[in-house]
Amino acid sequence: MNTQFKKGVLELIVLLSVNHKDRYGYELILEVSKVVDVNEGTIYPLLKRLTNEKYAETYLVESKEGPPRKYYRITVLGKERMKELESNWSSFATSVNKFIKESKKHE
Repeated sequence: MNTQFKKGVLELIVLLSVNHKDRYGYELILEVSKVVDVNEGTIYPLLKRLTNEKYAETYLVESKEGPPRKYYRITVLGKERMKELESNWSSFATSVNKFIKESKKHE
């Protein structure tokens, strides 16, 4: 997937993933990777920003496999942001798909 496309939709995918279920960082990387190819260097800074902007909050859970895991939970503000991004994405995708369809008529 084009890097610019990915950057534009990554926040939405992360918020949708955390809205479905609280997740820890690596688990979130695996979930998001089902849609777009991402790595730790992409996800963790985004999670930090979402937390700073109050779209997500964190809590620790003890782990049997090592240190406690930091889980991310969507906030009420995060749900509002997610809905806004969903609406923006839907409008954008509809417009682009319409343009593509119309341009093919002229081939």
